[in-house]
Amino acid sequence: MTLHAPLIIDIAGLKLTPVDRERLKHPLVGGLILFARNWQDREQLTALCRSIKKLRSDLLICVDHEGGRVQRFKTDGFTHLPPMRALGEMWLAEPQAKKKAGPMDATNAATACGYVLGAELRACGVDLSFTPVLDLDYGSSGVIGDRAFARDPRVVSLLAKSLMQGLLQSGMANCGKHFPGHGFVKADSHTDIPIDRRSLKAILQDDAAPYRWLSNSLSSVMPAHVIYPKVDSRPAGFSSKWLNEILRGQMGFTGAIFSDDLSMAGARMLDGRQLSYTEAAVEALQAGCDLVLLCNQSLASSEGGGRAIDELIAGLTEAQVKGQWQPSEPSDERRLALLPHQSDSDWDALMVQPAYMHALDWLA
Repeated sequence: MTLHAPLIIDIAGLKLTPVDRERLKHPLVGGLILFARNWQDREQLTALCRSIKKLRSDLLICVDHEGGRVQRFKTDGFTHLPPMRALGEMWLAEPQAKKKAGPMDATNAATACGYVLGAELRACGVDLSFTPVLDLDYGSSGVIGDRAFARDPRVVSLLAKSLMQGLLQSGMANCGKHFPGHGFVKADSHTDIPIDRRSLKAILQDDAAPYRWLSNSLSSVMPAHVIYPKVDSRPAGFSSKWLNEILRGQMGFTGAIFSDDLSMAGARMLDGRQLSYTEAAVEALQAGCDLVLLCNQSLASSEGGGRAIDELIAGLTEAQVKGQWQPSEPSDERRLALLPHQSDSDWDALMVQPAYMHALDWLA
């Protein structure tokens, strides 16, 4: 095991290939992220996760599995989780007889949602889902939309904390995203570089407030690929001011920081030029990220079937040798802290657990 394994990569198919195994054994690789293309059924997913852990038990197996339209596994018994906006709407609804409504029911439903989400993933061997979304729902962002709980940062914080409690009960850590807030801008950072021209005061008062209020509860954070020019000319994920001065310094956050996917169009534009994957990874790590994601690069149709991953591994190795980037022991401790601290339960056993069945009732 290396002192610091910052790379989170992807794989192309339903099982590990010899090339996947070589990449995952590299000491700079700390984990991988799964997508719908890596899913056939529960048996296949469980076998895949076991083969990954057999290769290296410290590898962090991640997925974007939030509920609503962002849920990678939806068949073969997986519960269809509601979009987070549904929980916010429950919060605002007038309490009625025999109908779940109002703030207290909403927080209980959020805990149930987190427990079901985490327990089902853990039963298949997945370690971490990148959830909850802490962005505010301004009603104008297509990429965020119903992934957000609500417009009010207080409601967002309390529902997110309840969901995180459910994740914790299932044995799973959490990841708040997208710091300091992606909900205000319309542009999609998958294809563009959104710019939020508000003042630091306005952002801290609204969008970033959940990160301060939840700084003792968040296990990890993912910054937004958004530029806030009144704070820094760099996107938040490349900004030491946002990550070190504000998130860690002012808000006291001590968990892991993930970059968002470096393959996104807006992810490698920095100071007016397009960076290579290695340059972008080094900049993100130097700015304060502990882990960097490079996704959707293992497919045969993408850049030579994983060439970008191999180039990044080689490039980061060279950058380390040249002293352009140095491994950090606290960073890897933060990564390892995201691994579940209890064994995953068998799926059949989960199905008859009273806590699981009770949580399902709250999502009905």
